[in-house]
Amino acid sequence: MEISALQAFVEVAERASFSAAAEALYLTQPAVSKRVAQLESELGTRLFDRIGRRISLTGSGAALLPRARRLINDARELKRLVVDLSGEVGGRLVMGTSHHIGLHRLPAPLKRFTEQFPAVELDIRFMDSEAACRAVEVGDLELAIVTLPPTQPSMLKMQVIWDDPLAFMVGRDHPLAGRDTLSLTELLRYPAVLPGTTTYTRGILESAVQDVGIEIHVAMATNYLETLHMLVATGLGWSLLPATVLDGEVHALTVDGMQLSRELGAVTHRKRSLSNAAQRMIETCLTSA
Repeated sequence: MEISALQAFVEVAERASFSAAAEALYLTQPAVSKRVAQLESELGTRLFDRIGRRISLTGSGAALLPRARRLINDARELKRLVVDLSGEVGGRLVMGTSHHIGLHRLPAPLKRFTEQFPAVELDIRFMDSEAACRAVEVGDLELAIVTLPPTQPSMLKMQVIWDDPLAFMVGRDHPLAGRDTLSLTELLRYPAVLPGTTTYTRGILESAVQDVGIEIHVAMATNYLETLHMLVATGLGWSLLPATVLDGEVHALTVDGMQLSRELGAVTHRKRSLSNAAQRMIETCLTSA
């Protein structure tokens, strides 16, 4: 059983698409289909049901998926171990980060890292911080540079790299734009555009306002903070966003008693030894903080 066939199977299963899997693996779609077909032939069972354009796991496929992930991770660990024993910083580093951190925090550290460690093959996956933490927990990522969870999951290790102050903001034409200071009750009279309910940032806000007893009127929600900034700037509502996105298109508000912040940093698995590459990536981010 070849690791390449298992990788093709896992990618198809996770994306429910042969074409998307092919794109992720930098292969043609026929090549991915061939690898999956070879695996099905070797196992003597069908792994996917193909009904029209829809693809779903069979019972056998669902049973194989977690084991295939473990085998792929074990193979990566063996390869990493050989590289690390030599003391070299090389091999493949699979890490996740959010779009916001990728835009606002990582450019300088990534530039320095790639200059210092050109032998490292970076596989950076952009996703919500919450999804990245789950991916570290199940072994799909070695490292995540993300918004840290307010409460630490038992199997994850967290290291703060950046403090990230949050700011209440409105568009320049919003009725509150002329106010520098206001009460939380006054703010909550107006609709908001906020991150989704499952995000850590939304949780920070909801925890802060729960004692007021007033529901937040959410006009629109999205997990893309740059999109939220645009919605605020166009006047669709107030928001709570990282202070790093403040610019001339929005107006910062001071809300009495509300000084909120979040932490950004590295998330790794407690039971997984870090590769030389992952350790150097964390160190590079820390020196840039």
